[in-house]
Amino acid sequence: MFAKVTSLGVTGLAGYIVQVEADLSGGLPQFNLVGLPDSAVKESSERVRSAVKNLQYQWPASRITINLAPADVRKTGPVYDLPVFIGILAAQGKLPPPGGERAFLGELGLDGTLRPVTGVLPMALAAVKQGIKELFLPAENAAEAAVAEGLTVYPVRNAQEVVLHLCGAEAISPAHADGYDENGTWLGPDMADVRGQSEARRALEVAAAGGHNLLLVGPPGTGKSMLAKRLPGILPPLTYEEALETSAIYSVAGLLRGGEGLLKTRPFRSPHHSVSATAIVGGGTFPRPGEVSLAHNGVLFLDELPEFSRDTLEVLRQPLEDGLVTVSRVHGTASYPCKFMLVAAMNPCKCGYLGHPTRECTCTPSAIEQYRRRISGPLLDRIDLHVEALPVEYEELAAEQGGESSATVRARVVAARTLQKERYRNLAGVRCNAQLPGGALRRYCRMTPDAEKILRAAFERLGYSARAYDRILRVARTIADLDGSEVLNSAHLSEALQYRSLDRKFNIR
Repeated sequence: MFAKVTSLGVTGLAGYIVQVEADLSGGLPQFNLVGLPDSAVKESSERVRSAVKNLQYQWPASRITINLAPADVRKTGPVYDLPVFIGILAAQGKLPPPGGERAFLGELGLDGTLRPVTGVLPMALAAVKQGIKELFLPAENAAEAAVAEGLTVYPVRNAQEVVLHLCGAEAISPAHADGYDENGTWLGPDMADVRGQSEARRALEVAAAGGHNLLLVGPPGTGKSMLAKRLPGILPPLTYEEALETSAIYSVAGLLRGGEGLLKTRPFRSPHHSVSATAIVGGGTFPRPGEVSLAHNGVLFLDELPEFSRDTLEVLRQPLEDGLVTVSRVHGTASYPCKFMLVAAMNPCKCGYLGHPTRECTCTPSAIEQYRRRISGPLLDRIDLHVEALPVEYEELAAEQGGESSATVRARVVAARTLQKERYRNLAGVRCNAQLPGGALRRYCRMTPDAEKILRAAFERLGYSARAYDRILRVARTIADLDGSEVLNSAHLSEALQYRSLDRKFNIR
């Protein structure tokens, strides 16, 4: 007796079809599971056996062979418990053949209850591509899977429900995706709470409007972290495509909350400075997304930047350039997208009070130099805006009202991003100025003669690298977009150059 049940697997962010084949044959009773399973998959035999008996079904007194095809791809996790359960009952003739347009996945408890699994969204999207029409899975994963258009998702709390549904005795009601509100109100920290720091606020707006990387430098207590935490509130809402990409990463990492469909806000990741290089880019025995991928389409905030290890900071260079990180391990290779905004904060010296108007710096010149050289020139070159956060005057702190609200700033940012979206509609993978390839700068960053003179003089006098030249043009393009101008004038270039002043002041190159 033979039965075939369709299931799904995931490698990195790519889902794929797995055929669970169940065969009952003569011989001594035993259970064999083949098809390159890991330990968690092998243990499904005991979970399925207990679930079958506790749901009052008969466990076959024969040789049971379960094959997970394709056999050359390693299967991981408890996701195949439910399809194995269905396959054994179907092979006994207790269920009608489920057919190739139905897929099943989920972890079984010993009493037959279904527990949620990770990586459901990429698997659901793969199911749609492969022509699968119906997906049965744990109820906690239903909202996540229902995001995939063209797929009927059945939320299951107990394996008995699947049996009754397939037999036509009691139908399961399909799940529906949560509504996605692009104009949702921001409920997090607001820019109106920030007192003073007009230059840093402006830099934050420019960074948000163009998707640029930002470095905030200033003494302790000047509001660097406070400003960074308010950046998600002025970023544009996630588009459907961006939400799908980011949610798929969180699904694979097991970070989507139960019952949650698509992420509705841009991620904000703030790892501690003791984080390892592997945790930043991803890895492990079985590759998993790191912080750079969890910040995809959002913000990666590194507070106290020089306190991070040199190795951790240097591994950021390639993801910042390529927007993609590939993790290779013994058990497989996985690629994860990582187009994120890097926002970093640091003190001007070890004690933090170099240049402070009222506090004296206690660092020696050599200690200051050593502290600053913890950040390499190539990494600094990849940060578009360098901004000083100065101590705030008492009058500004005591003022009853702060600056503009996040909603006001966000409106200008959204308008600038809309211009960029329309301008780059024919450039694949380009959604904002920070992603504009170097070969397209001449076409989209046309300057007035005066602006070109300013840029030439700065380039010759300060010795900027070719990468810094490109990034200055991208920032100037964003400033012009905020100004509603298609041509870069001298004011736009002057402001963009102002955000590179720390290159020379701190001599970090």
